[in-house]
Amino acid sequence: MANPSFPKSPDQLFGTLFHDVQLGHVFTDSKTFVDSVPKLAPADLVALYESEKDKPDFDLEVFVRTYFIVPEKVASDYVSDRTIDTAEHVNRLWDRLTRQADPPVEGSSRVPLPHPYIVPGGRFREIFYWDSYFTMLGLKESGRVDLIHGMLDNFAYLIDTFGFIPNGNRTYFLSRSQPPYFALMVGLLVHMEGTATLTKYLPQLQKEYDFWMDDSGSSGNDDPMTKRTVRLPHHSVLNRYWDDTPTPRPEAYRQEVELTEVAEPLGVVPEELYTHIRAACESGWDFSSRWFVDQKTMASIRAAEIVPVDLNCLLYYLELTLRDAYNVAGDQERALAFEKLAISRKELIQTLFWNENTRFFHDYDALAQKPTNAITLAGVFPLFFNIANPEQASHIHDQLNAEFLQAGGWVTTLNHTGQQWDWPNGWAPLQWITYQGLLNYGFTETAHEGRNRWLALNDKVFKATGKMMEKYNVVDAALTTGGGEYPNQDGFGWTNGVYLAMDKDRINTAPI
Repeated sequence: MANPSFPKSPDQLFGTLFHDVQLGHVFTDSKTFVDSVPKLAPADLVALYESEKDKPDFDLEVFVRTYFIVPEKVASDYVSDRTIDTAEHVNRLWDRLTRQADPPVEGSSRVPLPHPYIVPGGRFREIFYWDSYFTMLGLKESGRVDLIHGMLDNFAYLIDTFGFIPNGNRTYFLSRSQPPYFALMVGLLVHMEGTATLTKYLPQLQKEYDFWMDDSGSSGNDDPMTKRTVRLPHHSVLNRYWDDTPTPRPEAYRQEVELTEVAEPLGVVPEELYTHIRAACESGWDFSSRWFVDQKTMASIRAAEIVPVDLNCLLYYLELTLRDAYNVAGDQERALAFEKLAISRKELIQTLFWNENTRFFHDYDALAQKPTNAITLAGVFPLFFNIANPEQASHIHDQLNAEFLQAGGWVTTLNHTGQQWDWPNGWAPLQWITYQGLLNYGFTETAHEGRNRWLALNDKVFKATGKMMEKYNVVDAALTTGGGEYPNQDGFGWTNGVYLAMDKDRINTAPI
């Protein structure tokens, strides 16, 4: 459950008022109200609502708009110059997506950050954890090292304050994290400025690892899954995504209550459904058929029972980063310990997640003790982190080339469910992971082809709309993306970052 020492989220602060607003369709997007700022102290507002709500002429929407500052649509007044090239547009957009250090505001769901940062864009008015690594790739190419430093220091601040990096700097995100890219962010800065960065962030790197491994050594507990750890039959420990608050997410409250109303008659327990939904949200893949038992419907989601291949690859990299950081700090004993942990995890990834029938890396079903059936771009992470052996990488490459590579880049899954992390959508972070993974194993031609198709699609959509999108339909560029709990968003932090990083590579590898 939520840590009592953490700031309260809007559902906790406003109780019945929150419930009535979210189910009363006051706003089309459930995120609007949780991002609104009360004009009175929350306790006073709740008391006022209780005294007013039963009066004959009471209007809930009028009440909310009177006593809350409702956020405006972000960037709705921004007019893009479509005569310039895409890279120049992105460089101009950074200032638009930058937020300054936050002042504390009573009752606001925003967790104040001490340094400037980049928001993704659209409806997303806060920093997001895993988005930020891919955004930083572009900031590096733009020479905005100041923002990279500020964002890294913000994440270090969050780790020191809460013990982990939340999904984003909102109180309603304080029960879950996102894919652990902090070590990759540190690595980006190490590449730019040297190994002193490792020792600077060593305390936070260790705290992040402790968060993900919490309870990994539990004894006397028959449940093999505890928080974010999964104890396997041969006593090895891997990790899963998790959130221990079995309630509807405040920012998607109405949709999840309505989903429960559909799923409960099918025998689905609401608290279990909410737990699996939140676990999938911690993964960043919200939502995808990779989490569905039937690979079709949300009602069959079982994300918390799955050991994800991408998460464990990220934690392998974190173990290597801690090894390097302790080496630089002169602590050879701890460096050796993390070396051994990384070697053990690498061996498990090469074997446990590999499906000999499909010749692909799958997620692992902790209950069935076998790989899941879903074939997704998550299976490319072992190539990105140089974990796959050459034969495995060759099989992955062949399937990427034959099935995943589409007209506009690599499609996320081969399963068309209507969910946004499925066919026909492509996402910038997964384009980068796939691109770099193929380069790591010498599949240069395929890597460049996918890169060029993705950049061409970005260019085409920018020329047509003046926008950089959150995701793209990579199968048919004449159609828009679909699926998910909100419309496609423009802005867009990680798309901008990956575009600039890939564009630089395209220029550097162009024939002379």
